[in-house]
Amino acid sequence: MRPKPQTVDDYLGAVPPDQRAALEHVRAIVASVAPAAEECIAYDLPSFRVNGKLLLSYGAGKKHCALYIGAEPIRRHAADLEPYDTAKGTIRFTPSTPLPDALVRKLVRTRLKERTA
Repeated sequence: MRPKPQTVDDYLGAVPPDQRAALEHVRAIVASVAPAAEECIAYDLPSFRVNGKLLLSYGAGKKHCALYIGAEPIRRHAADLEPYDTAKGTIRFTPSTPLPDALVRKLVRTRLKERTA
């Protein structure tokens, strides 16, 4: 059993290299779109908070990566997300089929508006 991560870097350091690269890319995009967001660990996952509210989380599964962004961004951008496996608040992708940068930016902006309204 993997120990609970204390920091985002702890979490990413324990992830396989291909998934780590994909997640670090998502991390960089989120940080650029939401520079005031604070990085943290929430529910044992790397996350971002804004104004004390959880903005999003991301992480690695056995065979995929995931972006936990909430239901509203997924609903609003459903057409763009058709190639990906989605659930109520989750988008699953693989390092070989990452989310496009422009889509990640749109998703984060939608979530940011929702959380700061």
